[in-house]
Amino acid sequence: MSPYLDEFVLIVLAHFFAVASPGPDFAVVLKQSISFGRRNALMTSAGVGLGILVHVTYCLLGVALLLSQSPALFNAFKYLAGAYLAYMGIQALRASAKPVSQQDSTATVGQESALQALRLGFLVNALNPKATLFFLSLFTLVIDPGTPQSVQLFYGLYMAVATWLWFSSLSMVLSKASVRGFFQRAGHWFDRGIGVILLLLALRVIL
Repeated sequence: MSPYLDEFVLIVLAHFFAVASPGPDFAVVLKQSISFGRRNALMTSAGVGLGILVHVTYCLLGVALLLSQSPALFNAFKYLAGAYLAYMGIQALRASAKPVSQQDSTATVGQESALQALRLGFLVNALNPKATLFFLSLFTLVIDPGTPQSVQLFYGLYMAVATWLWFSSLSMVLSKASVRGFFQRAGHWFDRGIGVILLLLALRVIL
């Protein structure tokens, strides 16, 4: 039996509960699924997975420890992340009402490129200070300091892939015609609801 199996099981469990908890990643994937469809939602999910690699990288390089020991730097990071979420929330709140026929056509075609969708998911995850704290605690409290960096890198790659698969699965479900139709019937009220959620998440990140 691998000497790191117990450690890996703890990481799998901790990561599952973290990724399954509703947060900015979920809110953005939900909005992408309903507003732009499956392709963009899947690209956003891939971006979220890539964002995980940012957290893993700075943990392996010891930058996370430096960040945790510098309150001013960490607060600046929090405010930047909160401002980005607030910006997305305000954009959603400003969505104007459209006739049903126009909603259907814009939702089908989509006005966002695959690269924009990927970048959105990446930034939302990479700028999430709650994720920073999670990975900091994971790499300092759960993972033994004596664990080789190659093994720690494997842990990080696993979490990135698992995150991508989780949100990709959600994208497949949320982008089904029946689900999209349910939310699209709410029209701009769906956008406004997501906007409120993003603003609340921005406050939660900052406070």
